[in-house]
This record gives sequence, structure tokens and C-alpha cells, in this order.
Amino acid sequence: MCLWLTGIKRRVLMYSLRCFLSRVGLFSKPGLLPWCARKPSDWSQPFWGIACKGNFSHVISKKCPRGQKSHKKPTHLGPHDGSWQERLADVVTPLWRLSYEEQLKVKFEAQKKILQRLESSLQMLNRVNDTITAPKSEELCCLLHPVIPSPVINGYRNKSTFSVNRGPDGNPKTVGYYVGTWRDGNIVCVQPNHLKNIPEKHNQVAQYYEVFLRQSPMEPCLLFHEGGYWRELIVRTNSEGHTMAIIIFHPQKLSQEELYIQKEAIKEFFIKGPGAVCDLTSLYFQECTMTHCNHQQSPYQLLFGEPHIFEDLLGLKIRISPDAFFQINTAGAEILYQTVGELSGVNSNTILLDICCGTGVIGLYLARHAFQIIGIELVEQAVEDARWTAAFNGITNCEFYAGTAEKILPQLLKSKEDGQLIVAVVNPARAGLHYQVVQAIRNCRAIRTLVFVSCKPHGETTRNIIELCCPPNSAKKLLGEPFVLRRAVPVDLFPHTLHCELVLLFTR
Repeated sequence: MCLWLTGIKRRVLMYSLRCFLSRVGLFSKPGLLPWCARKPSDWSQPFWGIACKGNFSHVISKKCPRGQKSHKKPTHLGPHDGSWQERLADVVTPLWRLSYEEQLKVKFEAQKKILQRLESSLQMLNRVNDTITAPKSEELCCLLHPVIPSPVINGYRNKSTFSVNRGPDGNPKTVGYYVGTWRDGNIVCVQPNHLKNIPEKHNQVAQYYEVFLRQSPMEPCLLFHEGGYWRELIVRTNSEGHTMAIIIFHPQKLSQEELYIQKEAIKEFFIKGPGAVCDLTSLYFQECTMTHCNHQQSPYQLLFGEPHIFEDLLGLKIRISPDAFFQINTAGAEILYQTVGELSGVNSNTILLDICCGTGVIGLYLARHAFQIIGIELVEQAVEDARWTAAFNGITNCEFYAGTAEKILPQLLKSKEDGQLIVAVVNPARAGLHYQVVQAIRNCRAIRTLVFVSCKPHGETTRNIIELCCPPNSAKKLLGEPFVLRRAVPVDLFPHTLHCELVLLFTR
């Protein structure tokens, strides 16, 4: 019947048949997920080796040249490919086999290469006598300091996000991180209790969440269009061991009465059932029909316990809400913020502008040295936390604004053009700064010093840096004097991974 079908038609038919057989139970290889069952929202993403949200991918599958067919047989995860635990560790913590000293050397060389590429880009922009000067590969655009090590190497994460999917045994109610690739159809959810960066408390809560799922009559939500309910688990802890758990749940078409039953079930499990050994400080429940929902889109519902957890940091008592950003390595964050403070050079005559401020810790820490602190943050809960922290710690020279920086910053800077010097600190997400934010900083003459904190100092961040440092360009509305990159200080907040924070000092 299929002899006359060729190319795409045959593959579509086979994928469709495979999907159908898997749904009716006639095709059930453990951990095997057909390509056609992929989330529609993920179709635009490349077929890379991936880990759970927030974790780091380091292996990119090579694509075949156009017009050529791949003769490589699909690689299925299993004992012959190494243990599940080792494969997961290689994805999430790719440097785990190295000593910490060797890890720091790897990270230093990585930061050095990033700065070399940046130097090349900057030299291409700064032409001499209308000719492009070819940069030397070993040149750096600024002074690169050695990597500042993390005070804590193992179990340092104060926040972990666990997925729910099919495990190595095929059980769809497995809680952990992902191993495998969508391309090969071998995504498997592996328990992460062996990972060096995850604390025992996080693993304990994840294990008991899995126990709850396996006794629940409600199915997990593996793919939105296939139904199911139970989704991710988020665990947050502080240095005193207080624990906040957040359950993400897809409501599908459940009534309010049916939702109430499920909320009561998970609540009773962690208060009076087996999960009581986790000793949760608070348990939240969020009904989410998208990949991610913030508090405004779908409020976090407190099922029991305290609404916040608190952290002592740099002499301050910090309040942390479920949706608020807080650096995932608390001890490392202290080193990071101290580094920012030293580079910023704030004094009693300067205004510190903290853009993408999260819970406001950088500004609050430096408030005693500055004339005024102004913080801008997208997440409203984080801004409320920053205001509470300022009031609790008796800090009166701080203002915090909730909203997008590209809307707030231009108007804010217009009101500050009174000759007083401004030191700007930016700590954006991996996507970098919005172009209008770069424009506003570049065109504000009062900003003479800029400290840029980046967890991903390439991609969009490179574009930001080029726009900050390039010659004036009226077409791009970059009219102010260009910044000059002076120093780069890597701070390791993520031992066993390829990542670290890079603190960049610009002046003009």
C-alpha cells in the first residue's frame, strides 16, 4: 500500500501511525516520544540536546547538509549508552567530572574568548582612515580579572524547577530533568538526586511529589493538546532551610469544585500524609495553561503556610515572593553584589539607577553609600518585596518602579537631567536589554559609569555592548558619547556548569 508513497508523504504517514499506536497502547517503548507528538510551541525550536528549564545545554546535534540524508541510526538512551544519572549530569552539569580548580580554568578561557570576539567586533566599528583594522586574535578589549570562585560548590541552588514526564521505565509520572533529544524521539525524565548542584531538600520534595502523583487518579500534563493536569514543581529554599513549594497545574476544563478537590488532596498530602516529612514552610498552587504564567496572568494560590520566605544577605533581611527573581546561589550572590559595588564607585553625590533590579538587593545594599537609589523591575511581586525590604531595614532613599524598563526609563531620565551624576547598574535576563533601554542610557549625559551584569555575555548582550560602545549613529538614535569597556570580572555562581556571571565596567 505504501510502495507508491515517497519522501515527506511516507514519513508523515509513518509518524501519524506511530502517534496513533502510542495513544492506543500498541507502541510503548519506554521514554520514546514521537516527533509528531511535540508541543506546537516547541516546533520552532532547534532539535538540540536539552535539559529542564533553567538548566544548561552543551551538546548541539549536527544537521545534515541540505540534500543529504543522514545514515546515522537513532540513538536511544539506555544502559549501553551509560547510566541515566551520568547522562543527566553531563547535560545539566557538564563540568562535574573536573576538579573545581579545573572548572575555573575552563570558565576563564571561555570568558577570554568572549572578550576576544567582542574586541574584534568593536575594532570593526572603529575604522582608522576608512580602513578596517584586522584585530589580533589574542587581543582583549579590557582588563579581564581571574574568575572569583563560588563560596559554595555543591548543593548551592536555592531554586529548582522539576518537570513531569516519562521516566526510564516509561512511567509518565516521573519527576526530574530531561535527557535526550526531540529529534531522536528519546526524551526521558530522570530523577536528579545525584546532581551536584541540587540540595537534598529540593530532591526530597521532588521525590514526594512523585509519590503523590503516582497515587493520584489524575494524569500528568505531558503535552497540552493531549490533556492531563499535574505539571512542574518549583522548590525555593533559604539558608535556614525554610522551604517553599509551588505546584503548577493545568486546569483543562475542570470545574471550581473539581479544582478544589485536587488542591485539598495535595495540601493534605504535604500536611498530614507522607509528604509531611518535607516540613514545607509554604505550599503554593498555580493554574497555568501556558508554558509559563506570571502572578498577574495566573495568581499563585497559597494552600498553607507563610506567603514569603526570607533571606539574610549583606546585613539585610530580604523578602522573596514565589514569582520574584533572586540569584540562585545565595553565597555567590553576596560576592557578586560586593563586586558590583566596588566597580560602581557610588558615593553620596551620585544616584544609583538599578535596571532589572529583581528584589532590589543591589540598590538596597549600596543605599548607604549613594544619594538615592532608583530601581526598575518588570515583576510586580519583586517590586513589592523590594519596597518591603527597604521599609523593614529602615532604608529611606530608595524608589522602586514596576513595569518594563523601555517604558519607564526614558521618562525617568528626562526628569533627572539636572547635572547630578548617575551610576547605572543593569542585570538583564539572558535576552539582554531592550534597544530603547540602550538608547536611553547611551543618550543620557548624566550617566558616566555603567556596570553591566550578564549571565550570558554573548548573543543579545554582545549587541547591547556594541551599541553602547559604537561611534555616534543618528540613524539608530545613538547620539551620546560612546562608553568604553574598562574591566571584566567573572564571578562563578554556577559550579559544575559552563556558566558564570560576568560583571563589566563601562565609563565615558
